[in-house]
Amino acid sequence: MFGNPFVTWRGIPLVPCNKLPLKAETTDILLLRTGEKKQGVIGLFQPGLPGEVSPSLSVRFMGINHKAIASYLISLYCSIVVLTQDALGILENVHVDKYHEYK
Repeated sequence: MFGNPFVTWRGIPLVPCNKLPLKAETTDILLLRTGEKKQGVIGLFQPGLPGEVSPSLSVRFMGINHKAIASYLISLYCSIVVLTQDALGILENVHVDKYHEYK
C-alpha cells in the first residue's frame, strides 16, 4: 500500500491506526466498505483551493529561514460520507497476540 508492505487478513488489508487503542493483547478493528457502487464510504474533496496541487491538496510556501531551509504548509481538505448504515462495522476485543504466518 503506497509502496510499503502491509498485513492482510484473507486478502483484506489491515491498516494500523493510532485512533483505536491497543489494550494488552486485544484491540478493536474498524471495518469499512468503500466505494459509491458498493454503497460504502466515499471521500469528498473541495476543488479550487489556492495553491492546489491535486484535488483538495494545497501547498503554500511559508518562507526561507536563515539556514536557507524552505518551509511549506501542506493541507489536505477532505471529508467522508457513509452512504448506508451497514457500510461501517467494528470488531471489538480482537486478540492480536497470536497469529499464523502463511508460507
